[in-house]
Order: sequence, then structure tokens, then C-alpha cells
Amino acid sequence: MTAPAARHLVLVNQGFRQLFLADVLSQIGSQVVLIGLPLVALVAVDASAFEAALLAACGTLPLPVVGLFAGAWVDRVRRRTVMITADAGRALLLASVPLAWWVDHVTIVHLYLVALGVGTLTVFFDVAYQSSLPQLVPRERLVEGNAALQTVYSVAQTTGPGLTGLLVHWFTAPFALAAAVAGYMWSAACVSRIRVGEVVAGSSTRRGLWREIGEGLRFLLGHELLRFMMACSASLNFFGGLGAPMLMVLLVQELKVSVGTIGVLFTFTGLGGVVGGLLVTRVVRAFGQGPGICVAAAMFGMPPLLIPLAEPGWRLWLVAAALFAGSVGRTVYNVSVLSFRQAATPPALLGRASATGRVLLSGTMPMSNLLGGVLASALGPRPVLWIAGAGAALSFAWVYFSPLRSMDELPIPETTRRTEPEKVANAAEVRR
Repeated sequence: MTAPAARHLVLVNQGFRQLFLADVLSQIGSQVVLIGLPLVALVAVDASAFEAALLAACGTLPLPVVGLFAGAWVDRVRRRTVMITADAGRALLLASVPLAWWVDHVTIVHLYLVALGVGTLTVFFDVAYQSSLPQLVPRERLVEGNAALQTVYSVAQTTGPGLTGLLVHWFTAPFALAAAVAGYMWSAACVSRIRVGEVVAGSSTRRGLWREIGEGLRFLLGHELLRFMMACSASLNFFGGLGAPMLMVLLVQELKVSVGTIGVLFTFTGLGGVVGGLLVTRVVRAFGQGPGICVAAAMFGMPPLLIPLAEPGWRLWLVAAALFAGSVGRTVYNVSVLSFRQAATPPALLGRASATGRVLLSGTMPMSNLLGGVLASALGPRPVLWIAGAGAALSFAWVYFSPLRSMDELPIPETTRRTEPEKVANAAEVRR
């Protein structure tokens, strides 16, 4: 019989099993929303290109606007309650779309509001969800847990677009969103069955929202190792944001690739994520925690150098190779960094650290998108892709020329290790 320590967390940990099951259909539901809501706008409302772009912006705007506040607030309440409320709220908002379609009253303003609401609730859900994992699993199994959840995300990326296409074909775009509604309700039901105590800030320890947000910022930027990881991640995201829009311009305008072929090429991103999720624990064991992060950063950053080499014919598949290999590296890197950040963060700061990290890293992408457009108007898309590839390839230097390179096992301060409830009673309240 397999020893319990060697069995997967889904089999031996009730709390993680419910979180994993919640994540499966929730992630697929999110992929349906990502494609289905714009289709509703284009098909049912006959939205213009500007209105479609504005709808997409409504979905991404909540993170930089409310992300820091979400982190501070999530640390004050039970995270399980936040996740259930966010799931139920997203389901209700999306259910309003087919209902409005049924009575012939769906409008673009309605869709804007739905996108803003779903995006805002997703920020709260994601912060609470990432903050819950360290209280559900032992520190030594955080990499395994994050790898499993990242694999779910990658599978959803691979299957979501095709599933959405079938649902739209069978039921029309508005009613295809019913699949996302079902996914979010499934997620809420699974989260409600988690039976693990939570560490949340007690009312006596609260010092005002802005001061608590500042604590999250100071922790991430003041931690010697996390600071290097944050710089590497921000650099990778910046150059990724510089090149990603230009990849579509290259494929559509210069190489004249069909929409169907573009869809096939991008499925390699999801496949790479699945492979990366399966490899991450092996990479960490083979290289050690610190060197493993350095290797993963290089695996993440270097494949984009293949993209500007693409030409019609067999060289077009260099794009698929770059997307696949880069996604493998991104998954290994993200899981490794996230697992260390969760282990190194005091329980009372988990929400703020998660939200602050997401806001700081995602904040570079709108700026790099704009810069990429400016450079492309002067140089063309291919030179911009070379610049983006070179910058991403060099981003690993942030972690390589740091103490991480020689640390087989990353140090976790004693004050951040999981303790018995009575050891943190002076700083927090434990609620079930």
C-alpha cells in the first residue's frame, strides 16, 4: 500500500480536495466567460470594435483598481466566506445575460456591468483562494498543491475555447454562459465543504486599511529573496506584454495565417502548462529550490526568441514551439515562486501579499502594451518581437545574480511557519 505521505493531496487532504474540485469547473467556467461574453456583445448586441475592446477592459480593470483593497479586506474575514460569496455573485451576474436575452432586452451597458462585476468578484475570489492554500496543506507540499491547481488552469485554457465554441453552436452565445453559471455554483458548493480553521486578523490588531495595505507592500519589497523574484516576474511580464499583441499582428497581417491555424497554435500554450504542472516538482527536486527558480526563469524567458523567426511553411511551427516551451517554463516558475511566497508570508499577511504581488506584476502590462504599439508603428511588429524576446531572455538575471542561485532550500523564517492557534492568539483570531 502507498504510504500516505507519497499519495496525492487530492486523496489525503479533505480541504485541498474540495478546493481542487472547486477549481476544476470554476476555471472552465472562467474560460467560457472569457470567450462567451465578447461573443454575446458581437452577435446579440452587434457591438462595434471599440465597444468590444471596452468590454474586455471592464473585465481586467478591477485588479489594478481594487486589488490592494481586496488583499487587506480578505485578511480581515474568513476566506471561505469570500470565495462562496464571489462564486454565487458571479453566477447570478452571468445568469442575468441569458435572462435578458430571453426577454429581448440585453444591451451593451448591461454587458459592461456584468464584466465589471464578474471581474471584481474574481479578484476577491483569487486573492482568497491563493491565501487559503497555505492553511490547507503542509508547507513541504505547497509546490505539489500549486502544481495541481496550475495544471487545472492549463487544462481549462486548452479545453475552454473548444468547449465554448460547441456551446455557442448548440445553444447560442447567451445561453452558453449557463455552463459558467453551473461551474461557479459547483465551486461554491465544494468550498462550503472545506472544514479547516482559518487565521484572520482580530479586530484588536487592525490599524486602518491604508496602513494594512502598506504592510503588504513593505513585506514583499522588503524581503530579500521575494524582492528579486518580484523584479524577475515584473520584467518577464513587461516584455511579455510588449510582444504578445505583436504576435497576433505578425500572424494575421504579415504571415496571413488563418484563424483556425492560429487557434491550433495557441492550444500549445495550454498543453505546455499541463506539462509544466507535471514537471515542477521534478525540477525543484533535481536542481533545488533556488537554482530551480533560476532554471525556470530561463525556460520561461528564452523561447520567445523563436517567434520573430517565424515564416510561412514549417517555420510557422516555431511559434508553436515557443508557446509550448515558454508555457512549460512559466508554469514551473510561477508555481515555484508562488509556493515560496506562500510559505514565507505570515498567515495574517497572506491576502495582502497575494493581492499586492498580483497588482505590482500586472501593472506593468498595460504600459508595455502601449509601448509595443508605439514601437511597432515606427519599426514594425517583427523588430518589437525581437526586443521583447531579448528582454524576456535576460530577465532571469534578476534571480541568477542573487542569493537564490546557491540556495538548494529556501529559508523560511520561524515566525512564518504554521503554528498552533494559541501561539497566534495575540495577533489573530482563529475562526471555523
